[in-house]
Amino acid sequence: MKNRLIAALARRSILLLVGLAMVMMTLIGLGGMSASVVVAETVQGSASAINVAGSLRRLTHRIASVVVADVLEDKVPSARVVEAVRMFEEQLANPALLRVLERTPDGLFAATHRGAEATWRLSLKPMIETINSNGPPPSREGVAALLLEVDTYVEQLNTLVAVLEHDTEARIQDLRRILAIAIAMTLVVAALALVLLHRLLHRPLNDLLRSANRIAEGNFAARVAYTGRNELGQVGAAFNLMATELSKLYRDLENRVEAKTAELQRSNRALELLYHAIARLYQTPTAAEAYEETLRDIEQVAGLKGSLACIEPRHDGPAMVIASTLGPCPDRASTALDAALACAQCRGDAAPWTYQSEGDHDLLRVPLRDTERHYGMLRLVLVRGQRLEGWQRQLVEALSRHIGMALGAARRSEQERLLGLQEERSVIARELHDSLAQALSYMKIQVSLLQPLVGDPARSADALATLADLREGVNAAYRQLRELLVSFRLKMTGDFPDLLQSAVEEYASKGKVELRLETRLADCPLSPNQEVHVLHIIREALSNMVRHAQAAHAWLRLTCEPGGELTVVVEDDGLGLGEVPADAHNHHGLAIMRERARSLGGTLDVGSRPGGGTRVVLRFPAGARTVAAEPILFGGAA
Repeated sequence: MKNRLIAALARRSILLLVGLAMVMMTLIGLGGMSASVVVAETVQGSASAINVAGSLRRLTHRIASVVVADVLEDKVPSARVVEAVRMFEEQLANPALLRVLERTPDGLFAATHRGAEATWRLSLKPMIETINSNGPPPSREGVAALLLEVDTYVEQLNTLVAVLEHDTEARIQDLRRILAIAIAMTLVVAALALVLLHRLLHRPLNDLLRSANRIAEGNFAARVAYTGRNELGQVGAAFNLMATELSKLYRDLENRVEAKTAELQRSNRALELLYHAIARLYQTPTAAEAYEETLRDIEQVAGLKGSLACIEPRHDGPAMVIASTLGPCPDRASTALDAALACAQCRGDAAPWTYQSEGDHDLLRVPLRDTERHYGMLRLVLVRGQRLEGWQRQLVEALSRHIGMALGAARRSEQERLLGLQEERSVIARELHDSLAQALSYMKIQVSLLQPLVGDPARSADALATLADLREGVNAAYRQLRELLVSFRLKMTGDFPDLLQSAVEEYASKGKVELRLETRLADCPLSPNQEVHVLHIIREALSNMVRHAQAAHAWLRLTCEPGGELTVVVEDDGLGLGEVPADAHNHHGLAIMRERARSLGGTLDVGSRPGGGTRVVLRFPAGARTVAAEPILFGGAA
C-alpha cells in the first residue's frame, strides 16, 4: 500500500517525491539528534563524577597514612588529620556527585553513594576521631583495625566508581544504538529515493539529452519516449512539441535563407554593376561609351529589350541622344515604338516613372537629374506587361541619378574650362595692356614728335634725341615682351615645392645671388589656382631683385601662420628702393603682383628691409594642403 502510494505520488510529481524523501530524512535526523541530545544530557557530568569518586579513594588512603604517621611520631592529636578529614567530606559532597544523584535519585549509584556516606559517618570517621583525640595513646590493635576499616571502605568506594562507570557506558551504548538506527533509516530512505530518482529522473533526462543532441546535429525527427503527468513527462511532451515546431521553422528558415541568399547575390551583382558604372561615369563623364556601357548593364540586370538616354536642348534646338542600344535615330523612325522613342521627346515635363504601352512593348521614362537641375530622360523598353521589381527600380533610380550627376559634372567641368580660359585671357590682356600697350603708346607719342623733325635739317639734333628715346622704348618693349613670353610659357608641372626650387635655382644663377629657400606649409593647404598666383608673384619679385637690387644675398620664406594664413616673404640685402609710389603707374610688375594678391584675397606689402635691401611680403588665407620642406641653399654657401 505504501509503495503504491509512493508510485502514485511519483507519477504525479517528482518534486513531491523528492520533498517527501527530504522530509523523511530530516525527521529521522531530527529524531536521532534529539535522542542524542537527551542521552548526552544524562551523561553530562559523569566524567567529573568518576574523577571525584576516584579522588575519594586517594583521600581515604591519605587520611590513613596521616593518622599512622602522627601516631608513630607521637603527634596526636594532629591538625593534619582534621584537614584531611575536612577535604574528604568536601569531595564526598562534591556538586558533580550531587548532580548525578539528582538525575537518578533511585538508581544504583544513589544507593551505593548513600551506603558509602553511612559507612564514613558511622564507622570510619568515629575511629579516626578516637585515635586523633586527647585520650590515651592508641594501641597497635586500634591502628590495625583502622587500616583494615580503610581497606574495606576503599573497596566500597571502588564499587561506587564501578557503578558510575557502568551507568555512563550504558548511556553511551544507548547513544550508539540511537545513532545506528538513525543512520540505517537514513540510508534506507536515501537508497529508495535514489532508486526512484534513477527511474523517474535520470533515465528520462538521459533520453531528453540524447534527443536534444540529435536535434543539435540537425535531426529534427528526434522525439523523447518518456511522457506523463509529472514534471519530466510534461517536459518530454513539450520537447516533442518543440521539436515538431522546430522542424517546421527550420524548413521555413531554409527556404528563407535560400531566398535571402539569392537576394544577396542579386544585390551583390547590382552593387558591382553600380560601382563599375559610377567609376566609368566619373572617370569619363563626357564619353558616350561610358553611358552606352551603363545602359547595357541596366538592360542585363533588369532584362530590358533596349534603352536610350537623351538630354534636353540648351536652347531651341532638338534634344540629343547621348547613348542608345536601339541604333541611331534615323533607324528607329519606322515603327510606333521608335516614334515614341524619338530624340525630341526628352523634355522634363514628361511624367517620370510611368509605364506607357507602345505596340507590343512598354516604355518606362526615368528622369536624369542631380540636386540642381533636370538634364533629360532615360527611356527603357520592356516586354509588354513587364514591370520592374523593387530592387531593379532602386538600381535604375540610382544609376539614373549618377548619370545626371555625371552630366552635371561634365557641364560644370566645361564651364570651369571656359572660366579658366577667360581668366587666363584676361590676365594676358591685362599684362599686355600694362606693359606692351603702354610702351607702344609711348613710342607712338615719340613717333608723332619725330615726324615734324624729319623734314627740318635745323632740328636734326632733336630728331636724334627723339630717335634715341624711341630706340630705348623699343628695347624696353622687346624686353617686356620676352618676359611676358617666359611668364606665359611657365608650365605648372610637378609639385609646388619642386617648382619653387626650380625658380630659386633659375634666379640665383641669373643674378649670381646666394638665395636661401625656407618653406613651412604643413598646415596651409594651397589650391592649384593659389599655387599659380603665388609662383608668379615670387618669380616677379625675384626678377625685380635680379634686375635692380644688386644684392649678394636673398631669402625666400613661405610660412604658415596660426589660423591658416600663408605668409610669403622675399628679402634681399641690395640697394633697396626709395619711397614706393602710391600708384603703380609705370610700375607694371608691381601692379600685376598686387592684382594677383587681390585675386588671392590677400595683401602685398613692398618696403625696405631692416639692415638694408628690399622686402616683399604677401599674406593670404590658404586653401589646399601641401608638403613641408626643409630650408635649402641655392647659389652659394650659407
